[in-house]
Amino acid sequence: MKIKSQKDFWSGLMFMAVGIAFAWGATNYSFGSSARPGPGYFPFGLAVLMALLGALLLFEALTIETEDGEPIGAWAWKPLIMITATVAIFGWTLPHVGMVIALPILVVVAALAGDEFHWKDALINSVILTAGSWVIFIWGLKLTIPLWPTFIGT
Repeated sequence: MKIKSQKDFWSGLMFMAVGIAFAWGATNYSFGSSARPGPGYFPFGLAVLMALLGALLLFEALTIETEDGEPIGAWAWKPLIMITATVAIFGWTLPHVGMVIALPILVVVAALAGDEFHWKDALINSVILTAGSWVIFIWGLKLTIPLWPTFIGT
């Protein structure tokens, strides 16, 4: 069988592999019932949906003809490395310096990964994201996420 869209083929395989892996991992948690779902219920459902989406993409890549075969281009190394580093930096900074500093760092470093970086846009986004995160996670859901650096206190 001929691959008619390389992009859809490889993304479909990736979605299927990740979906199957997460569905398998979710079986280690209790499922509960529909009325009282356990910790494995939601991740399993999302993983199955992701695997089904991958299967649909894979089917499309093998059946629907494209003009040029949609070849995969060069890897975008800068965004890949910057976004991965951003997640690691955020994971370390959140408990140490709090959300008020960690989220703006996250937004600015992630924005640096793009080709159209503007300081004004990154700073506005970081203020909006930090305020929205405070409203949702700390004020609304009452999660115990550190807001300020540990040396300042609460």
